[in-house]
This record gives sequence, structure tokens and C-alpha cells, in this order.
Amino acid sequence: MLRRTFLTLPMAAVAACFTLLAPAAQAAEPVLKVAYAGSMGALMDKALGPAIQQQAHVQYQGQGAGAYGLARLLAAKQISADVFVSITPGPMQVLQKAGLVGVAVPVASTQMVIAYSPQSRYAKDFEAAAAGRTPWYEVLQKPGVKFGRTDPKTDPQGRNIVFAMLLAQTYYKQPGLAKAILGPVVNPSQIFAEPSLLSRLESGQIDASSGYLSAVISHKLPYIRLPNEINLSDPNLAATWYDKAHFDITQPDGKTETLSTQPLVFYAAVLKNAPNPKAGEAFIKLMRSPQGQAMFKRYGYSEPKGGDLR
Repeated sequence: MLRRTFLTLPMAAVAACFTLLAPAAQAAEPVLKVAYAGSMGALMDKALGPAIQQQAHVQYQGQGAGAYGLARLLAAKQISADVFVSITPGPMQVLQKAGLVGVAVPVASTQMVIAYSPQSRYAKDFEAAAAGRTPWYEVLQKPGVKFGRTDPKTDPQGRNIVFAMLLAQTYYKQPGLAKAILGPVVNPSQIFAEPSLLSRLESGQIDASSGYLSAVISHKLPYIRLPNEINLSDPNLAATWYDKAHFDITQPDGKTETLSTQPLVFYAAVLKNAPNPKAGEAFIKLMRSPQGQAMFKRYGYSEPKGGDLR
């Protein structure tokens, strides 16, 4: 009798039944929480996240923000995650010191670029710089150019653009170039949250910004490539060139720290207090697989470089 009644229901009612049942089915699936460097949003939400949901039958939940800020929140146990993915070793080392991560593995790499808005009134100048017809650093110093970057206190990209500018002033023999373009290291007029930085560029709120090549390609934005001596992409230049750049910063606890360059490699690890470590391991396996590496490449990332972090 019940079966006959169900079969005679109108299609709209049947659809409604399935709609009501869907949340219950989803709720039965375990949750995979991934905390990642904010520049990885497009890759995570459009490629890796959907793929792991299908393969591991989990509900993917991603949280992107400045990697140092996320690492400190995880270390303080103010947020929880199964997997942490950072850019540069530094944020991962915060969790290793806190005893929450053992070995972290490289999953991709990238390089620093200068992204610019097609809507900028200086777009033609940036195009000329991208083609090598005019120095990019001269365009950034034009009156009224609005440059965006992230917070060097909480985000590796915020630190890396400072390093890139310090290296540029040596490479191009332009003393004071970093200060002329960036102002003080922590400059509130230039600093935005990492997940919103490229969105502001897309909307024309700023003219240019720092960016990782991977994220800029993911957002389909025009950009200016920088020489290897500046873009922090070549580990072979670390000892002879990159390590010459240093700057001091005041941390949230009030202590002053001298910062040094680190390679632009993305590392991933399952946290020791992960609510769902099995799904976390599956996610890292996906990232390192040929399928996962093809996704990284499609979104502008380069192959992993260097060894594991221990």
C-alpha cells in the first residue's frame, strides 16, 4: 500500500522527498576540514575539494587565510583541521614546534609576480612593463598607483613581496626602491586579507598587487614576471642571492623578529589532533597523485621542490 501511494505521487512531490532526504544523506558523510594558504582558494574550492568529496565520500570544508595566522590559530587550538597546507616552511614549522605536525610533504611550488588590473588607468603602462618595454618598478611609482599586498605579520605572501622588493633594489641598483613602492613594512593603506586581495584587483579597487603566479593564473589576471633573482622560485639561488634579504617585524606578542627568505614551496600535513585523519591522509594522497598534480598544473602551480619538512 505504501509503495503504491509513493508511485502515484506527482513528480514535484517526489522531488521534494529527495530534497528532504539529501541533507540527511550528506550529514552521514564524515567531514574533511582543510586549512590552507588563502591564495589557494580557486584550486581548493573548484578542483581538489570536489575531487576528494567524490573519491573519499566526505564533506569537504575549506578555510583559507594567511598561513601564519592559520598556523597560530591551529597551534592555540582555537580552530581545528584535518589537513594544513602552507606556503613556505615557516607556517608549518609553527605547528611542528607546537607538536601538532610530524612530517610535512611538498605538494607544489610557485613564484612571485606583480599582478595588475585590466581596469586600471595605468593598464597600458603595466602591459608595456609585462612586455619588457618599460621597468615595472617605475610604473609602480607613478602618482596615484594603488598597490595591494597582504599582512607580513600573518601571511607569507606579505613577507615575500617585501623580500622581492629588497632583492629588486639590489638587482636593479635602485637604492630605496622597496620603501618607495611599499612605504613602511606594515603599511595599512596597502594591506588586505589574502582571500580578498585578487578580488579587489579584479574589481579595479587597486591597480596592482603582489601575487603568486599560481593564484594569478587561477584568477585569469594579467601579470608581470620577475627575474629568478627576485621571484624566490629557485632554491639554487637561496644561499648565494635570496639569503641576502632580511627585514625586522614586530610580532603580535610584541617581540621583534628578523625575517629571512624561504622557498616558495607548498607543504601539506595531517594534524596530530585531526578529527578525521583517515580523510586527511586521503587528501594528501590525492594532492601528490598524477590526478592531483594535473589539477595543480591546470591552476598555474609548478611541481613540488625540495624534500620533506621534519
